[in-house]
Amino acid sequence: MVPAPSDKPVLGSKWTFKTKINPDRQLTNYKARLVAQGCSQEFGVNFTETFSPVAKMVTICMLLTVALTNNWSIKQLDISNAFLHGDLHDEVYMRQPKGFEDIQFLKHVCKLRKSIYGLKQSPRQWFHKLTKFLQHLGFQFSTADPSLLIFNRDNIKVFILIYVDDILITGNNTAKMTEILQHLRSKFSLKQLGDISLYLGIQVIKNTSGYFLSQPHYAQNLLQIAGFADCKPSPSPASLRTSRKQDDQPYSDSTLFRKLAGSLQYMSITRPDIAFATNSICQQMHHPRNSDFQALKRLLRYLKGTLSFGLPIKTGSLRLQSYTDADWAADSHDRKSISGFCTFLGPNLISWSVKKHNTVARSSTEAEYRSLSSAMSDVLWIRRLAQDLGIAQTSPTIIHCDNTSAVALANNPIFHARTKHIEIDHHFINGRIQQGNIGIAHISTMDQLADILTKSLPIGRFLHLRSKLTICSQNDQFAGDC
Repeated sequence: MVPAPSDKPVLGSKWTFKTKINPDRQLTNYKARLVAQGCSQEFGVNFTETFSPVAKMVTICMLLTVALTNNWSIKQLDISNAFLHGDLHDEVYMRQPKGFEDIQFLKHVCKLRKSIYGLKQSPRQWFHKLTKFLQHLGFQFSTADPSLLIFNRDNIKVFILIYVDDILITGNNTAKMTEILQHLRSKFSLKQLGDISLYLGIQVIKNTSGYFLSQPHYAQNLLQIAGFADCKPSPSPASLRTSRKQDDQPYSDSTLFRKLAGSLQYMSITRPDIAFATNSICQQMHHPRNSDFQALKRLLRYLKGTLSFGLPIKTGSLRLQSYTDADWAADSHDRKSISGFCTFLGPNLISWSVKKHNTVARSSTEAEYRSLSSAMSDVLWIRRLAQDLGIAQTSPTIIHCDNTSAVALANNPIFHARTKHIEIDHHFINGRIQQGNIGIAHISTMDQLADILTKSLPIGRFLHLRSKLTICSQNDQFAGDC
């Protein structure tokens, strides 16, 4: 407690209250937490850097694949009050918490020595504290993903994956893992949650076929928020006719639209089958029209009929391969193209993307080539991550493209005036091919899996590609149908 400074801002404080729900949707406990009102912090005055790495979905899928292949157990950990462990290097003042004021020094304020929930820099300070301790135990950062730390010594491998205070640990030596957990328990308030089951809101079920990742409770809650809990299911997430009419009126509740669109984005981390429809809806978040809400309703109805669907993780080959596609001039308003790609590690889909181009492509070849460049960047990063996880790719990773001109341009240094504007992408792609990291192969349009990520499709075509992406229900995976 110190007198309030005259030359420094003083942050407010408040109490937040929350109920905790277990994976079975049962209430487990009530929580109250004092937080700082960091929204009034000033850059350069009471905070500077704020970035903190978190685990990527690709890394989670690959770690699950490696653990399953090697028959390793994956344990889930939680650090209680994690942010309170971080050391503050900035001068931060906060008002006394309501209900706990010192009546003798009512005008005094709290000078914070440790980070607290609500401060902009708290996630960064906690990550720094935890990783420094793990480095002291012999861990090193992954060269590809800083949220993954690796212990590799004397044929002992242990991997720790961090998403703020939610941690996964796996490896080939149970005794070493137990020793590491003891060290963590001596430093932090550690809760061991057993085998992985609910991570970042993702339900992870272990069965005889492998793992199954899904978000049924999240989807059900989303439908309830939208008032669609009892809606009629739709067989596909998007209509073939999605263009706006000239007399289309603004949607009346843009806040609800944005809330639902943001929730759908998180839903898509285990559901690539809704990635294109979600991307299309999110493009209209700032100024949604009635037709945009109709598209959102169609997607919610599709979710209603596929609540139990998710992403399976199975054993098999550990060879990477990718598919890339583009829909040239897809947007009828600005004629920008849509790119999509998906990458498999053996039988498991581990990465996918849907993106609208920033500029207009002058030809279908240019659109496909840009998509190819984006897919290659992702694949090169995944190859680095695979090496860190002990599954280095010894042969070139094949990227499948259905545009013959783009494939020819990638494999041959053919250049003329009509392709000069994509020269940078050309040199990037051709250089990696020459180095032996990547191979480009032509594939027929009918076999192009990334087609589902670039456009609305007829129901039959959509269902076919959805099965090829291995998206299925948990019962289908258990029966071996996906």
